[in-house]
Amino acid sequence: MNIEHKRQGQMDIAMCYFYTDTIYEFKHLLNDDVLKMICINSWKYLVDHNLVKIYGYVIMPNHIHQLWKMLSVNGKESPAGSFAKFTAHQFKKVLAVNDPLLLQQYRSSKSDRAFQFWKRDPLAVPLTSEKNLLQKLDYIHNNPVREKWQLADVPENYRWSSAGFYTGKPDEFGILTHFAD
Repeated sequence: MNIEHKRQGQMDIAMCYFYTDTIYEFKHLLNDDVLKMICINSWKYLVDHNLVKIYGYVIMPNHIHQLWKMLSVNGKESPAGSFAKFTAHQFKKVLAVNDPLLLQQYRSSKSDRAFQFWKRDPLAVPLTSEKNLLQKLDYIHNNPVREKWQLADVPENYRWSSAGFYTGKPDEFGILTHFAD
C-alpha cells in the first residue's frame, strides 16, 4: 500500500504506541458492526477530549490494533483503561438487549467483574522512530487482507481501518491525525 505522505516537519514520536487489545478467548465478538462502532465512539471521545491522537487503527473480528499517542489521563485512568472500561460496559448493554446468550459466554468468575470482554494486559509497544511507525501502520493496514482473514480485497477497502485515510479518502469517523502532522 502506498501511504500518502504529508511532510510538515519531523514527527514527535514520544509517547506513541503500537497498541493491541484482544477479545477474551480470541472470540470473534467484533464481527458485529454495532460493536465495532462502540470502539470507534470510544476513540472519538478520547480524541475529542484531547486525551489521545490516533495515527492508525484496524478493528478485526477478535482484536484491535492502533497507533496512538497518549496526551493526558482521563480523570485517574489512562486512555487505554478508559477505552477498555467504556467498551466493555457498552458491549454488555448491547448484548443484554440483542444477544443475551452471547453475553453469557463472557461471564466471568473473577471477583472484580461479572463479565470479561478483553483479555488482560493489552500489548503496548513504544514506537521509537517514524520508520518503526510506518512498519506498524503497514502491518495493521494489511491485516484485513491477509489470507487468514480475507475481509477486503485491498487494505483501503476495509471500512474499519485507517488504510483509506492514508490513500486520500476522508476520515469517516473523525478520529485520525496523519502521522506527519
